[in-house]
Amino acid sequence: MGTIHRSGVFKKTNDKARLVIATILGIVIGFFIGVSFPSVSVYKIHLPSNLRSSFDASRANDQDFIVRSPERTADNLPKIYVPTNPRGAELLPPGIVVPESDLYLRRLWGEPSEDLKKKPKYLVTFTVGFDQRSNIDKCVKKFSEDFQILLFHYDGRTTEWDQFEWSKNAIHVSVKKQTKWWYAKRFLHPDVVSAYEYIFIWDEDLGVEHFNAERYIELVKKHGLEISQPGLEPNNGLTWQMTKRRGDREVHKFTEEKPGWCSDPHLPPCAAFVEIMAPVFSREAWRCVWYMIQVKCG
Repeated sequence: MGTIHRSGVFKKTNDKARLVIATILGIVIGFFIGVSFPSVSVYKIHLPSNLRSSFDASRANDQDFIVRSPERTADNLPKIYVPTNPRGAELLPPGIVVPESDLYLRRLWGEPSEDLKKKPKYLVTFTVGFDQRSNIDKCVKKFSEDFQILLFHYDGRTTEWDQFEWSKNAIHVSVKKQTKWWYAKRFLHPDVVSAYEYIFIWDEDLGVEHFNAERYIELVKKHGLEISQPGLEPNNGLTWQMTKRRGDREVHKFTEEKPGWCSDPHLPPCAAFVEIMAPVFSREAWRCVWYMIQVKCG
């Protein structure tokens, strides 16, 4: 009895060992077989008709299962829907999302044109507190319907602006108090504001008595100014000659400053100098500038 029992143990042990060895050899052989064959499409293999039908249900044509790069529009913007992509891999179709935004809040029903009768060409932003409402009212009235107004409120008093008629069409954003560049970095991503040709990022305390928005845009386009600002009145005791308005020319890119103030007359601040209180960026320039802005995001 004892001998029979021991031989049974040895037999079970040998069976287990052979099973382990066979499994390892199968894995190794399968690996080498797999790497020795080039990758092939599932449609290069002749599958039974019942299996092919399951693949046909998820394919629109008899092409390889490849997600292709998005097609682009005439403005080199990616198209939302690409018919050559397999079902489930394409982006949402037109009418649900768009590749750019005008920041305007819309309803979830009806046609978008019913919410915004005229599409603005330019974006004007102010970082405001309610105490500056009188000056902001004067500033906003300088801009026509071609300009979308966006107010960043740092005091939370957004509803109190309803006293102004233009406030109904303005966009209001209320967050804790930050600098205007924090708001710009947080909310004005280049893809979001790409619908606008020019972006104004202005302080709330600017004087605009002699400012003409349409004339300014006309000059910016005429002279190809990517980053610019309106000239400031020369009788306000300004520090830089470069920022003062001149009556002898439409725009000025070079100026003379006090002795010792400019190391090179062709470099800032004596050339191409734009302050941060009233800058205006073209769409292309803003895409570059946005990435250079460094703010503490809190």
